[in-house]
Amino acid sequence: VVKYLIDHYSVKFFLTGSASFYLKNLFSESLAGRKYVFELFPFSFKEFLALKQVNIKLPKKHFQFTEPIFETVSRYYLEHLQFGGFPQVILKKSYQEKKQSLNDIFSSYFQLEVKQLSDFRKINKVRDLMFLLMERIGSRLDIQKLSQELDISRATIYEYLSFLEGTYFIKLIRPFTKSRDVEIRKAAKVYLCDSGLANNVIGLSKGMLFEQSAFQSLRLKGELNYYQRKTGGEIDFILNKREAYEIKIKPGKSDLNKLKKIASSIKLDSYRIVSLNYTSLEKTIYGFEI
Repeated sequence: VVKYLIDHYSVKFFLTGSASFYLKNLFSESLAGRKYVFELFPFSFKEFLALKQVNIKLPKKHFQFTEPIFETVSRYYLEHLQFGGFPQVILKKSYQEKKQSLNDIFSSYFQLEVKQLSDFRKINKVRDLMFLLMERIGSRLDIQKLSQELDISRATIYEYLSFLEGTYFIKLIRPFTKSRDVEIRKAAKVYLCDSGLANNVIGLSKGMLFEQSAFQSLRLKGELNYYQRKTGGEIDFILNKREAYEIKIKPGKSDLNKLKKIASSIKLDSYRIVSLNYTSLEKTIYGFEI
């Protein structure tokens, strides 16, 4: 229908949510040359400040952040962490209004995207998986364990994950490796589309909330992977196969030394620790600087 109307009438359509998922994945050939795909993510911290009309001039260099400046910016950043970047949530004034708006977003996604537009028979299993994924933000997915907990097959878990990622509810981050085959076989880490949405539904720890927010900022800059050794050493995010980022609430010198050692061993160009707290530690930036 869309193809016919575009071909015969001077009209344009904006197709969002699952409609865009199906057009991109199932009907891409029929709309070849007729469609443009845009990815619109929740507002970044800078966009958040602009929408709230907060007049703060962020320093261009990390060393220019004095503690008073940090405290001023951090107050707004913590709000962005807690409630996320959906515009309708940002514009709400009270705590309860923001909570209600986040509830509405989650409910709308489940009712419209999952229930009405997907062809899944066990909708309750999809819902349960969504909750389990939110509890695992920043963790590697054990598909076998999810299969056992939900009492459904591994193939069905993969089908649900594909849909949830295709409709932008989640994002799966693959491990950093030189081999594409190894990357596919190894477990992915999961993140949600928005920190506020996850925090509102299940209540995230400060560490999970900060890592989720850092993910949202970094994903706007390019391809993301993670790295983890069998011995336990890890890097939270590797951006575009070159830059290492480790997420810490309050980093110390030992954290920096570990990151430097691992980043050097896999020949990355640069490394940074992303801190939530004020710090004078070298090679460190704040979450709102990403």
